[in-house]
Amino acid sequence: MYGFHKTLSGVSVEEAVDKVTAALKTEGFGVLTDINVQAVMKEKLDIDHKPYRILGACNPTLAHQAIEHDSDIGLLLPCNVVVREEDNAEITVAFVNPKAMLQVVNDSAVDALATEVEQRLHRVSDSL
Repeated sequence: MYGFHKTLSGVSVEEAVDKVTAALKTEGFGVLTDINVQAVMKEKLDIDHKPYRILGACNPTLAHQAIEHDSDIGLLLPCNVVVREEDNAEITVAFVNPKAMLQVVNDSAVDALATEVEQRLHRVSDSL
C-alpha cells in the first residue's frame, strides 16, 4: 500500500492541519509546502471542492542523508500528507508510505532511511 490513514472527528481541516504540523514537528519534520487544492480548483477550474490540503513534510536530517547517498532522490521527496474533509464531515489525514515510494531506488541504505521515516510518520499518525 502506498499510504496509511487516520480519521479525526470534531475538528476542521484547518485545526487538523495545525495538529498534523505540530505532530510532525515533534518527529523532526517541517512543512515545506502547503497546497490548498480546494482553492486551486476554484481559481483554475471554478469548481467547488471540499477542503483538501497537501502538506509536503520534510525531516532535514534524514533528507540530507538521502540526498548525500543519491542526489536524484529529491525526485521522490518530500513526504506528502493529505488532510481532507469527507462527506460525513470527518477529516482524513493520509500519509505517504515512504517505503513504498523509495522502493524504486532499490538500495539498502535508502531502504533503511525509508524505514526510519515510516516509523516517524506512524508515530505522528498515532499521536493525532
